[in-house]
Amino acid sequence: MSAALVTRSRWTWAIGLALLAAAPFLGVYPIFMMTALCYAIFACAFNLLLGFTGLLSFGHAAYLAAAAYATGWLVRSAGWPPELGVLAGVVISAAVGLVVGAIAIRRQGIYFAMITLAMAQMVYFVFLQSPFTGGEDGLQGVPRGKLLGVVPLDNDLAMYFVVLAVFVAVFLFVIRVVHSPYGQVLKAIRENEPRAVSLGYNVDRYKLLAFVLSTALAGLAGSMKALVLGFATLSDAHWSLSGEVVLMTLLGGMGTFAGPVVGAFTIIGLQNFLADRVGSWVTVIIGAIFVVCVVAFRRGFVGELLARQRRPPKGH
Repeated sequence: MSAALVTRSRWTWAIGLALLAAAPFLGVYPIFMMTALCYAIFACAFNLLLGFTGLLSFGHAAYLAAAAYATGWLVRSAGWPPELGVLAGVVISAAVGLVVGAIAIRRQGIYFAMITLAMAQMVYFVFLQSPFTGGEDGLQGVPRGKLLGVVPLDNDLAMYFVVLAVFVAVFLFVIRVVHSPYGQVLKAIRENEPRAVSLGYNVDRYKLLAFVLSTALAGLAGSMKALVLGFATLSDAHWSLSGEVVLMTLLGGMGTFAGPVVGAFTIIGLQNFLADRVGSWVTVIIGAIFVVCVVAFRRGFVGELLARQRRPPKGH
């Protein structure tokens, strides 16, 4: 990437961060922004697995839900502070990811995807039947508490900047992982796994670590979402949410850093804007938009934009 493109991308990220920081003061509803940021974290986590490792998981909602339920129960029923509840949720989602990954990682392609879906459905029915989750009613009344015992998170503005800080940290962490030597190995596995094996890399170990990292970040999204909204429900674990995160990643641009963020804000924005206007038809409309975008922008919004920037000028 040329120096000009690097400078331009840094300016773009700086402007994007400034807009996110100013959003609550520009009349944007904080709860919407916090929800969108939580899903942006979820999409970034999924993109680390699909976009940079080449593994398609159809059950990522299970890890978001595992952390959401764990954080919600620990904060509400056990009286834990929010920061410890979030940390516990991340650890639990990573542990679930380790178990599922150890089973699924030895398979490839559609077999890997189907195993992750089957395991996620098992997790869904565990949440449905477990008494602490509230079953179909969900886990309600999760308090936000005070961050480090000082910052009252009941204030939407304070909670928003905490969520924004977590999102920025996750975004920078994903960039660091991808640009590290470990990330370069992941890209090599994605491009040509047999060649990576021939070079002496333990491919299964690299993929398993990527899977666990992705599930841990997905769990972080679920924990933050439970604190923001004050509840965790079965819809957090449903297979349709696993499909939505695939949609967010592909719509924004798989294998790009900003793509999943743009995709998450687009999908959540459309759902909020259209829900009161068209009711249950919102899913059909989003599906139609996705089909049009896939045909017109095969690399996603951000992917197409980056491809055009890298294209040499005419005459060269």
